[in-house]
Amino acid sequence: IVDVQRHSAPDYRADKVLFVITTDGMENASRKYTAERVKSMIEKEKEEYGWEFIFLGANIDAVETAERFGIDRSHAQNFHNDSEGILLNYSVLGASIASLRRAPKGESLDENWSAEINEDFKRRKGGGR
Repeated sequence: IVDVQRHSAPDYRADKVLFVITTDGMENASRKYTAERVKSMIEKEKEEYGWEFIFLGANIDAVETAERFGIDRSHAQNFHNDSEGILLNYSVLGASIASLRRAPKGESLDENWSAEINEDFKRRKGGGR
């Protein structure tokens, strides 16, 4: 998808791209890409094409990890890596994507997109985002 979007003629590119990263923390084990390389790739897509990125992380500090990759802390969220947490992730993402698609061109992801996931994370573990 990245190459299709990037190599399409401007008139055929999607107006909005939301790239969702969901991880259990094992991205730190990559031998192919460093955190700096991933950050560079993400920043390029954000700057050149206006892409937005969401980072959902389990078993890690999602906010800290997302920021290391150049993703804004408001687009990062911890979650429980179990059936309830994953189901909630997809429910919230579905609603967020639908809302973003309906929004006028140039509008960004709703700032409260992760409120339900954050509430679940706090309720079941303590803490929060």
